[in-house]
Amino acid sequence: MKDKITIAIAGLGSRGRTAYGAILLDMKDRAQVVAIADFDKTRCEIAQKEHNVKSENVFSSVEEMLSKEKLADAVLICTQDRDHVRHALMALDKGYDILLEKPVSPDLNELKSLVKKSKETGRKVLVCHVLRYTPFFQTIKKAIDSGRIGKVATVQALENVRYWHQAHSFVRGNWRRKDETSPMILAKCCHDLDYLIWLCGSKCKSVSSYGSLSYFKAECAPEGAALRCLDGCKAKANCPYDAEKIYLTNKDTGVLHGNVEWPVDVLSENPTEETIRAAIEKGPYGRCVFHCDNDVVDNQIVAMEMESGATVTLTMSAFTSIGGRTIKVMGTLGDIQGDMHDNIIKITEFGKESEIIDLGREEKDFAGHGGGDQMLIEEFVSLLEGGEVNNTVTTLEVSVESHLVALAAEESRLEGGTPQLIAPLRG
Repeated sequence: MKDKITIAIAGLGSRGRTAYGAILLDMKDRAQVVAIADFDKTRCEIAQKEHNVKSENVFSSVEEMLSKEKLADAVLICTQDRDHVRHALMALDKGYDILLEKPVSPDLNELKSLVKKSKETGRKVLVCHVLRYTPFFQTIKKAIDSGRIGKVATVQALENVRYWHQAHSFVRGNWRRKDETSPMILAKCCHDLDYLIWLCGSKCKSVSSYGSLSYFKAECAPEGAALRCLDGCKAKANCPYDAEKIYLTNKDTGVLHGNVEWPVDVLSENPTEETIRAAIEKGPYGRCVFHCDNDVVDNQIVAMEMESGATVTLTMSAFTSIGGRTIKVMGTLGDIQGDMHDNIIKITEFGKESEIIDLGREEKDFAGHGGGDQMLIEEFVSLLEGGEVNNTVTTLEVSVESHLVALAAEESRLEGGTPQLIAPLRG
């Protein structure tokens, strides 16, 4: 086993620096960030100080960093969706193992080219499907695999996007347009499709889907709505999507309630009332949600037929007051109900008293995708150290299965729900 794993971070947005980077700071005895790359100078300066990175290993672009001789054992690629494969191919050519932010790519040919290259190079490529690593889904998976509820017959899952999360990321933010990033069902829900395939222990055979952009468009704007929230909007008082409310006064997200993390750290590396107000006065996050250039859906339903014979439905909705996932797994001998927001799981074997598992909601244990971020990084470092592969860590080829389902679901949605077979996409 090596004394310490060395890691480079490509892309210092909220995932690269304040999520994975922050976790690595707590693992300095096992891993060390030795190189960073980002177009934002301020982000680089902050990350350089946090990780004590040498000046010669700080780069203004990922391309510049990956053009150098190999600088570390592994690289975390946390760039935008449509840059992932290009950067990953460069990293594989340099001999890096990779932790790759999801989604891998919205392009089927790119997905296949990366799988092919990873096999040719023999390097490890893990995708950040962090929900697999949460105590919540680990507990459900263990219960299914134990046989307590028999064979999985039906699964119902709900992805609660949360109203302000939709406005932040998918109306005003980086993932608002599918031509610039990915379809919503891939960008937001490849997490969900991945854990559903994993829980069922079966690949998907066919998929159908319905959904639309139903609300965040000009024709739904209330009377008196301005183009920007701070430009004298007459609908402001009754609008929950008002930028001032979300980024300044909202008790969960606002700077005035002490929040200096996501989502406000996307608007400013130094979130204060002054910097956030300045950002929403002129930046993209101050635009009216009914007058943006967004085109991704705000609701979608995916119906999957699994090769095992099980049926699975996933509903994604922007119109929820709280976030997290809810799930019901129905088997031949019992069922499992889970609420990820409250971290409570109910397991019932038919004819027996239910078991209630309260995983608790301690912030330290469940921050970052229900604790998944922490476990993902720990498993990745362990894998690099030569540790054993557990039932959570997957190959790139397995991770891509969720992407194939997402791409087929989007095609089905555009065709009015026409069923799409998955097998032809694997060829």
